[in-house]
Order: sequence, then C-alpha cells, then structure tokens
Amino acid sequence: MATSSTNSSKTVREAELYAPIKAYLQRQGYTVKGEVGAADIVAMRESQDPVVVELKVGFSLALFHQGIARLAVTDQVYVAVPHKAGKPFARALKDNVALARRVGLGVMTVRLRDGHVDVHADPEPYRPRKSKKKKAQLLRAFDRLKGDPNEGGATRHGIVTGYRQDALRCARFLAVHGPSPGRTVKEWAEVPDATRIMRDDHYGWFEKVERGVYALSDAGKRGLADYGDVEE
Repeated sequence: MATSSTNSSKTVREAELYAPIKAYLQRQGYTVKGEVGAADIVAMRESQDPVVVELKVGFSLALFHQGIARLAVTDQVYVAVPHKAGKPFARALKDNVALARRVGLGVMTVRLRDGHVDVHADPEPYRPRKSKKKKAQLLRAFDRLKGDPNEGGATRHGIVTGYRQDALRCARFLAVHGPSPGRTVKEWAEVPDATRIMRDDHYGWFEKVERGVYALSDAGKRGLADYGDVEE
C-alpha cells in the first residue's frame, strides 16, 4: 500500500475534510449528511443511489477496507484524504488511485488551505486491459524454465530463472568438454542462446578463449558447485 508522508497526519483531523466535501456535493444538488450509520458521509439526490464518502487523514489499508465494505450498500463509494504537496504524495496518490480503480472505488482529495476538492477517479467496475506482450513474455518464461526449481518459493540461491538454468547448462557442458565454440554448446547443451549467454557473461562464469570459443572460469566452477542442486 502506497502512503504519503510529506506532512504529519497528526496536525490534520478527518473532520476538516467534511465541510469541503459537503459543499462540493451540495453544489451538485445532493443533500448531504455526516456520520450516517457506519458511513462518514452520505449524499442523496432525488431517487439516485446514495453516494458514500469515507474519510481518512492519509491513504491506508483501513481506508480501503471501509470503502469496500460500503460497496455492499451502493456502487457510488469514494475514499477521501487531504491533498499534500510534494513528489512523495503525488506518487502515493497515483498508486492508490490505481488500487482504488481495481476495487471499484472513487478517490477524492481535499486541499485544506482553501477547501478545493479534486476527484481523481469515479467508482466504476474494473476492466483490466490485457497485454498480449506481457502474456507472451510470461508464457516464454514458463516454457524456458525446466522443471520447477522454485517450488515452495525461492531456493537457497534466490529465484532461479530460465536464463540462469540456460547458463548452468552451458557451464556444465564446458566443465565436461572444455573450451568449446558457442555453436557446439548451443547444439549439444540444447541452449539456443548459448553464444550470447557466454558472451554477455552476466554471472562471470565464462572466459573468451578466441572468437566464438568460451571456457569455464573459476567463478563458473564455483557457480556449478553452488547450484549443483538446481534441476537441469
């Protein structure tokens, strides 16, 4: 949960948000009352569904819990906090608006010095946009992993990626066969990106012997010992 800490919340009371939000809603033709049942603010306009606003001096999990609970009464639920200056609050606002959208809540902020109310999101059902690119990346990462090396969470080495597994297969091949051309490692170790992996050498496991030919470094030998329990 993102939060904002630009100003101390101890100097602000939830009650200070009430009057500006009430005035804002009244300008739109609502009849507004505070502390109605469990709700901080309830606004009614003709025969429309009620609007509920939950107040807090800053973003918190409790604020979102309250807002979600009010969705059992109406779809028109907002959470409201004081607007603060500075980049930390701006980042927190962006993150929390994104979260609010995902749970169907609206977001308001109140500028306490003059009572200005901003509506950053209105309540509406969340319809996430699917990313074909991200889905393809996920499926490639799934297919690249051999076995389930991270079963039960990270290994003692941390998360084992498909890239790490490929580097380990290259290192094992070199440990057995000695310095070898990348094309040979690619074919026999069944690592399509063998040459690039050994050339980039992210882990310091490989040494270039000559153009296109690589050997296992001392760090690579230690890496094989450290990752000896990782499935090929």
